Amino acid sequence: MTTENSGAMAKKGRYVYDWPRPMVTVDAIVFAFFGRRVKLLLVNRANEPFKGKWALPGGFIEIDEELEDAVARELAEETGLTGVPLEQMYTFGTCGRDPRGRQITVAFMGIAGAGQNKIKAGDDAAKARWFDIENLPPDMAFDHNEVAKLAIARLRKKKTYRLNVFQPQRTQRSQREKERNPNIEILNPKQVPITKIRNSKQSRH
Repeated sequence: MTTENSGAMAKKGRYVYDWPRPMVTVDAIVFAFFGRRVKLLLVNRANEPFKGKWALPGGFIEIDEELEDAVARELAEETGLTGVPLEQMYTFGTCGRDPRGRQITVAFMGIAGAGQNKIKAGDDAAKARWFDIENLPPDMAFDHNEVAKLAIARLRKKKTYRLNVFQPQRTQRSQREKERNPNIEILNPKQVPITKIRNSKQSRH
């Protein structure tokens, strides 16, 4: 569509459309491994809507801000966490998910590395806390319970999850088996234990 003032309206800083536009936000879904337990970083909202409810760190993007920069900024402002690699996971845009109006959220997902679990609430977050993914708040703000559910399903498909959650169990099980029977040699502790009995008396030579 063209108008007489299309040239002027296209200048930087001018809004082209007269009709309402959706709001755009970003959310940071950050996991961390605490031993074999997986935890998700949440913040307690200091302001309405959903004041006092737990939510994923996030907020509105600035008009000249890239999505990747916006989610890193929001994460740092609300939790003090920086340097976590984040990648786009999904876009959420169900009508009515935000009582303030039409909102579209681009969700980013990441896994905090060793030494990246120290957090401190800031900006419009009253609290920041790591929650076990098996015991998340049942009534999180917006549609964040559904967002977290999808992210956890994605996480469980990643190799990093399998190595941190299941590998220690196998290694410990193998060690317990060897302690019970010292004549058992663990040939492959990185997989389901494969064993052989070392007993010269049973040799058929």
